[in-house]
Amino acid sequence: MAAHTFHRPRAPRAAEAPEPQESYAPHALYGCHEPHDNYAPYVAHEPYGPQAPHVPSGRLQRVLHPVNARLDEHLPSDHKLSKIYRVGAGLTGLLLVVFGVLGLTNQIGFFDTGGDTVLALNTNGALSVLSICIGGLLIVGMVIGGTFASTLNIVLGVAFILSGFVNLALLDSSFNFLAFRIQNVLFSFVVGVMLMWFGMYGRVGSALPHDNPYWRARHPEQAAREQRAGIAGR
Repeated sequence: MAAHTFHRPRAPRAAEAPEPQESYAPHALYGCHEPHDNYAPYVAHEPYGPQAPHVPSGRLQRVLHPVNARLDEHLPSDHKLSKIYRVGAGLTGLLLVVFGVLGLTNQIGFFDTGGDTVLALNTNGALSVLSICIGGLLIVGMVIGGTFASTLNIVLGVAFILSGFVNLALLDSSFNFLAFRIQNVLFSFVVGVMLMWFGMYGRVGSALPHDNPYWRARHPEQAAREQRAGIAGR
């Protein structure tokens, strides 16, 4: 019989200790305050400066950063645009104020939905007060004029159109607190489109004239070149 040999199991090898790494001190002098014990060796570099913000281009830039053109009413084109913005805001604001005042003088209940009409439109006290407030805001826009009036017309025009859709859905519900009827919905659509037209006139378009203030604000370099060429040609 063959002799059996017994082998003592080998003891597991001790984990090899990691080689000591050179310690690198923080280099605050160059703008970094992190220790470098577990990083690559320190390499001198320029101080860290603030990163340049990412500037979107094209249409996205125009959406995120709308043009902030200021109208100079001493220029003919600027004066014409501001006049149109003022007229649009003033006429619409006056109409809304008259509608609201007539509704209040008829002493209609604040949330009454009984079918009281003013200027062929259904109304109540809440709608009258709201009309006066919006009309007053438009009159303020008429006084200020310029880009403020244009932007105000656009914003309130969109609000009127959205209001028309919302109140159209609420006509036959218990949430129709403003006593809207179909004629009110149509009026809201008409006023919204009218305000948007007044606000966007001379501001939105692909073929704006080069003396337009919004075109000059969107193309400052080309506008400056054309202005220098015009001065030189005189």
